[in-house]
Amino acid sequence: MNVLVSGGTGAIGPTVVSALIARGHTVRLFSRHAEHDSRAWPRNVNPLEGDVTDPSSLDGAADGCDAVVHLVGIIEEAPPDATFQRVNVEGTRNIVREAERAGVPRFVYVSSLGSVRGQSPYHRSKRDAEEIVRGFARAWIIVRPGAVYGPGDEHISSLLKMVRTLPAIPLIGDGSQLFQPIWHEDAAEAIAQAVERDDLVGGEYDIAGDDMTSQRDLLARLQRLTNRATIGLPIPELLAQVGLKAAELVGVDVGFSETQLQMLIEGNVLPADANNALTRVFDITPMPLEKGLRLLADLQPEQLPDRGVGPLTRKRYWTDIRGTTLDADGLLDHVRARFALLAPEIMSVAAEPGAPPSIEEGATLTLSIPLRGHVQVRVAEVDDRRFTLLTVGGHPLSGAVRFQTESLGDALRFEVQTYERAASIPDLVLMRTLGGSLQDRAWTHLIENVVRDTGGRAGEVRQASESLAASEAAVVQRWAEELVVLRKQREADL
Repeated sequence: MNVLVSGGTGAIGPTVVSALIARGHTVRLFSRHAEHDSRAWPRNVNPLEGDVTDPSSLDGAADGCDAVVHLVGIIEEAPPDATFQRVNVEGTRNIVREAERAGVPRFVYVSSLGSVRGQSPYHRSKRDAEEIVRGFARAWIIVRPGAVYGPGDEHISSLLKMVRTLPAIPLIGDGSQLFQPIWHEDAAEAIAQAVERDDLVGGEYDIAGDDMTSQRDLLARLQRLTNRATIGLPIPELLAQVGLKAAELVGVDVGFSETQLQMLIEGNVLPADANNALTRVFDITPMPLEKGLRLLADLQPEQLPDRGVGPLTRKRYWTDIRGTTLDADGLLDHVRARFALLAPEIMSVAAEPGAPPSIEEGATLTLSIPLRGHVQVRVAEVDDRRFTLLTVGGHPLSGAVRFQTESLGDALRFEVQTYERAASIPDLVLMRTLGGSLQDRAWTHLIENVVRDTGGRAGEVRQASESLAASEAAVVQRWAEELVVLRKQREADL
């Protein structure tokens, strides 16, 4: 089947596209940045750039398609362009009209658990959109997932980053408000089935994981998972609403928006007398929450240079080693195998249980660093004489670190290069005060440890730093993006 999918980002979009491809379908991906978004799939995805709020950009989008999966929606407003009415309601109306014009036989709408009863502006907009979908002239299906969690989701992933990096976490009220999350792959499998199964037509299906949880329960689970003793600070609901507005004004990410706060207070679970369609209709065994959280811990998206603030800086740390029996290739292999042991005390590697001890392509390493707690880097590439790490969401820096070796006559040069921006304004302040000197110390000590561990001798570790021009920064950004795309394509081929 040819399937038009609106929206290919967030916690659910890429997984739905992958699930459809795995079942033999071809996807026409419609999004504002479809050319960029589609690069993660080497085959069977055709990009089409447009915006559901602009009817003219939808002209012809559904031609030749056998089904439409409408995923586009916002959970937080950014007036005047991104409002619930404009995106969630009118955007749905526009794509329904396009599907009707093109004679598409089936329309699958991804709504939200709680849209029938919830009173938040988000839930009201999803309820209005559902009514539009019910008016579709041909077959329609509505799927209502609970809070979808997976790489880069806006709730549980944000809480995970806070647990790793903050000494205290705000809890709304007593933190006991219940919600029922669903693993992103489970939700995507149900949506893919909705594209195919005729027995689902005209149905509305609430799906969720088996486990109910709360902010307090999640905090306890994530503390155990990360081995971090963060403190939960209860905040009255009214004060939390004021605090969210203040945090948004200064650009601080607290893990949820005002709308999400209202949804949390209302509760977001299946009714007591409801049957979970995930198991009853779609015959999917839900991912247990504890296992899903363990997987989530190593699946956060990369934090590339364009996600940071301030100038993009290139730093170099290097020395020339003599007297070792290793060649350039052997030196890099040695560093990869013993990276956790060579890292200095101020940059403890494998800070969390189950973290990999060596450098393997695709692996995610967890580091414990002063003033920040736990941060992560992902091994983006491994070649004979270099390997590259990309920072992962929650790291104080947005960018890349490259380790490389080079033969220079009777010496071997071992070099660390960083390409980085501060991840946020507070991180920019941190790096310009104590953070920068700690970073210099960490990489210098690592190089010194490499020299000692290989039985060689070397002079002083040298350093250099420069701010990159805009054209140079663009080259670095494209390089980092390409590393991410290649990793995703390799995963898609597995």
